[in-house]
Amino acid sequence: MGIQEKVTSYLEYCEFRKELDKKTLKAYRIDLRQYFDFFDSQDPQKEHIENYITNLHKSFKQKTVKRKIATIRAFYAYLECEDLIEENPFRKIKVKFKETIMLPRIIPREEIEKLLNFMYAYPETSRKISTDNKYWLRDMAIVEVLFATGVRVYELSNIKADCININSGLIRIMGKGNKERYIQIGEVSVLRLLKKYYDANEEAIKKSGFFFINQRGNRFSEQSIRNMLKKYAKLAGIERNITPHMWRHSFATYLIEEGVDVSCVQQILGHSSIKTTQVYIHVAAKKQAEILKAMHPRNQMNITGAA
Repeated sequence: MGIQEKVTSYLEYCEFRKELDKKTLKAYRIDLRQYFDFFDSQDPQKEHIENYITNLHKSFKQKTVKRKIATIRAFYAYLECEDLIEENPFRKIKVKFKETIMLPRIIPREEIEKLLNFMYAYPETSRKISTDNKYWLRDMAIVEVLFATGVRVYELSNIKADCININSGLIRIMGKGNKERYIQIGEVSVLRLLKKYYDANEEAIKKSGFFFINQRGNRFSEQSIRNMLKKYAKLAGIERNITPHMWRHSFATYLIEEGVDVSCVQQILGHSSIKTTQVYIHVAAKKQAEILKAMHPRNQMNITGAA
């Protein structure tokens, strides 16, 4: 029996023993299927694996290559640990390569302010009837919570009604790998908005079990959140394609710009590694500009003839 036959047991191990989330399991399944589809043999040897890795570099971006290699490496480590193979071929393969750093896209502060101001004025400017206010309150609450917490869109969409305290502003978030974390909303005006939204939709929220609901009383989906953001940005005259994840990037970047320690931002975002959070240091441009303007040694030099 070839090692390909062990993929099912490995995925079951990842699901039930490691308790990985569905999206990660789906990625593992795809990566391993592509890996074995590349070979004629069910037991690829070192030279075959080297060829596959070269093909990955030809076909995918570096970030994707890195993930796919990590999937295969983890699979072989599992086989070795379970004594299903005598020798792990990956131990003799070097896969070190330079990965291009992709800086996160953020929403400029002035566009955040423009969008929020437009959305708060929307019921009056659009002459919406009062029965639609509860859905406008939901949309406003979603945008404010995205900016106030930096949560992922699927985390926001799946917030249960009993996981948010609208009086204290404490929210229990279920993140990647079913890891729980708590986030505190500190802005009083946002808490008042959440209370208004809850009061207008209390019956439907209790019935569905989810905090953010659609017009049919079901969970307000990730795609619905994306479409909602796109609609309001367009109405507000913002040309930038604003996505839910850009709110997460903006949240982290602006906190760091205001001097919040990166390890604290890591905990709030739910990153397992601080390396993931440190990318936001590179885009904290406002703080860098202030430091260079105030503290650069050139400011203290007496340069004759300088303008």
